[in-house]
Amino acid sequence: MSMKDKLHTGELYLPGDEEILRDQTRRLDRLYDFNRTRPTEAGKRQALMKEMFAEIGEGCYIEPPFYANMGAGHVHFGNNVYCNFGVTMVDDTHIYVGDNTMIGPNVTVATAGHPILPELREKGYQYNAPVRIGRNCWIGAGAVILPGVCIGDNSVIGAGSVVTGNIPSDVVAVGNPCRVLREINEYYYKDKRIDRSEID
Repeated sequence: MSMKDKLHTGELYLPGDEEILRDQTRRLDRLYDFNRTRPTEAGKRQALMKEMFAEIGEGCYIEPPFYANMGAGHVHFGNNVYCNFGVTMVDDTHIYVGDNTMIGPNVTVATAGHPILPELREKGYQYNAPVRIGRNCWIGAGAVILPGVCIGDNSVIGAGSVVTGNIPSDVVAVGNPCRVLREINEYYYKDKRIDRSEID
């Protein structure tokens, strides 16, 4: 099995492999072009996103700068996904984001890990685990989502949280390590209750 094949198996591999680096450099060139587009070049941005991403749904919007280790080549976005400024996708393997999910500024989603054993790190070994974020989620500013994590549909991850394990659907989760604070309910912010007569 080649090093490139091991990107998606969870096995140890060497990311400095020539075949991997060639592919990565080509993808990063497109990401470079995307990050240098002007705000008035929405059409150009959309065209580049279709080239860059493994999958990109309708109505997605990304505020540059956007960072991705493999140039978003392993990132799968559903429809109407929004990324604010400075989002980082360490997409050494696959990252899946469901429809209508919002990702705040300076969020990091990481799929790459490095071995605990110092001798393996010294040799440059790495392993990857995919990340899945459900539909209609909100990932708060500065959150960090670690390799192998799954976040369920409709959940909110508080700003600055470090998500080390799976988060179920329909909850607000916060902290380091990120833990469920409460289920989604009729409050839209702290003690502010939703007035259905104003929004329905």
